[in-house]
Amino acid sequence: MPYLSKIQLNPLRQGTQRLLANPQRTHAAVLGGMPPGSSGRVLWRDEVTKGEVAGPARPELLVLTPQMPDWSHLVEQAGWATPEGAPLVRSLDPLLDLVVDGREFGFRVRANPTTSVAKPQSPTAAQRKALDDGLRRRGIRVAHRTAGHQLEWFLARTREDDTAWGFAVLGDEDHPHVSLVAREHISFSKGRETRHKVTLDRATFEGRLIVTDADRLREVLVGGLGRGKAYGCGLLTLAPVNGHVVDR
Repeated sequence: MPYLSKIQLNPLRQGTQRLLANPQRTHAAVLGGMPPGSSGRVLWRDEVTKGEVAGPARPELLVLTPQMPDWSHLVEQAGWATPEGAPLVRSLDPLLDLVVDGREFGFRVRANPTTSVAKPQSPTAAQRKALDDGLRRRGIRVAHRTAGHQLEWFLARTREDDTAWGFAVLGDEDHPHVSLVAREHISFSKGRETRHKVTLDRATFEGRLIVTDADRLREVLVGGLGRGKAYGCGLLTLAPVNGHVVDR
């Protein structure tokens, strides 16, 4: 049974600042909440919610786990030691039961838009080595950097005649109901070897969708979409829209 957790973080604690500065640390921290012997995909996304008037913004983590998690270590390191700040953990099953063909939802997802090219214009050292060794016969994976390319990447996978993720974006071709609300290019160290840098382009999309393949969308909700899942990408969250279902 999958669970969706919301963990409020204290922005003034050093543990929070270290956690959010490096997606590799965040990934390790959320994996630390899983019981021994657990299996399955863990997805996460950090967000900042607006506080009250003149109040500070509040960072939080959304985490999808295949089993019931224990977030006591995160609360101790970066959370709030108050009942109001306790993590919220809910089963995802009630939402999965709502996913039927023709139902509409609001959605939010942070993704890693990429494409495959025969030879990058500015290959990294690792990409040059792979090309020299002939290891990438299917091409090199590179990021979409512009807002236009990132949005087109998303729309190409959510058109009603070819929905790779089990849903289509509402609206028409000229006015799709989706917005690119955040973009970031990040670089961070992986592991203790500080010379090993990971660079990642992340784009956050919000909008309205209609379910076209309920089974496939349930798979995406549990397993994530796109690449970069270990680094805060791929977690798709839904909000029902007035229980509306279109007869398809």
